[in-house]
Amino acid sequence: MPSLIDIRRRIRSVKNTQQITKAMKMVSAAKLRRAQDRVISARPYGAMLRKMLGNVAAAVQADDEGSGNPLLAHREEKRILLVLVTSDKGLAGAFNTNLIKAAQRFSVEHKGAGISMILIGRKGRDFFRKRNATVVSEHLQMAAKIVFADVAAIAGKAMELYREEQIDAVYLIYNEFKSVASQTLITSKVLPIQLPEQTTPIDYIFEQPPAQLLDAMLPKYVETEFYRALAESTAAEHAARMTAMDAATSNAGDMIEKLTLYMNRVRQASITKEIIEVVSGAAAAE
Repeated sequence: MPSLIDIRRRIRSVKNTQQITKAMKMVSAAKLRRAQDRVISARPYGAMLRKMLGNVAAAVQADDEGSGNPLLAHREEKRILLVLVTSDKGLAGAFNTNLIKAAQRFSVEHKGAGISMILIGRKGRDFFRKRNATVVSEHLQMAAKIVFADVAAIAGKAMELYREEQIDAVYLIYNEFKSVASQTLITSKVLPIQLPEQTTPIDYIFEQPPAQLLDAMLPKYVETEFYRALAESTAAEHAARMTAMDAATSNAGDMIEKLTLYMNRVRQASITKEIIEVVSGAAAAE
């Protein structure tokens, strides 16, 4: 049976851990509000850009000139670029584990193709570096402060490889933010760009040929998709960490309660034993 000193030391240790997890939950909650605002602001822009892209594409298809943009070229997927967005820190439940498993599952499903990777986040970088994956580039500490220019540079690298026909497709794997308790794992194909079909396209008045306008919009669309993926992943990360730290704080409270009850029983047993010894000694002295 452990001594009272050992039990008190363990209770004190659990209380210290509980304070840490509670503080991490509060920090994640504050960061989540900012990240959630960023996601909510980015979603309408992305939806409107995609709608405009479909309308312009419809005008291009009606034009005799057409568009020969290399970002629209479909090829057999023999070489695939996989962009994996993970977090730089842990303690977020199964957030990173699910992403890494999805990337591994993607590799198995496309085992006939050569897969290279762009890794955003330390957790994914550390995992695939140990497994000798083909890494085009790696990017750390981007979620702390998301800068569109930095994300656009990554998207530009992917588009450059696609234009030069060094790769045949680009896929994004990330967690989409749904709510504090829910994130959705997304595997989306970014290149070649799938132009949305518009049943009732808007009849724009173009000051330049529609094909030129489409060529200017396509890179912006890809950059926006990369930015939205990183913004969604950051919000989902903070939500997952807040949920995990809330559960850890609650579990620590339960453990403290059980240890306190056990300590009281041990102390009561010790006091009872001492009383019995005193009474027995007094009875033997008579």
